[in-house]
Amino acid sequence: MVVMLLVVMVAAVALIEVGQLLDESARARTAADAAALAGAAAGADEAADLAAANGGVLLSYTEQGVQGTEDATVVTVEVQVGRASRTARAERLVEWTKPP
Repeated sequence: MVVMLLVVMVAAVALIEVGQLLDESARARTAADAAALAGAAAGADEAADLAAANGGVLLSYTEQGVQGTEDATVVTVEVQVGRASRTARAERLVEWTKPP
């Protein structure tokens, strides 16, 4: 009976840990997506602010121009929430149109 109780307790602790990891992973994905979009729209400071607002820390931020056009930029961010980190990308494309 004691062994069975010990096994159940170990399984419960393992299940809680896995649940926390999955939660942190999902929150990191959300924070990274939001930070990438904010970075594409307004720059690195906004990306860091939005990552923090979602409970994360901005680990890296890069901007790269898209080859063949000078009006597009790809922003890549890496965000950490708890023990999980995720990477996300967003593209900023400026389209110039003639006024009517």
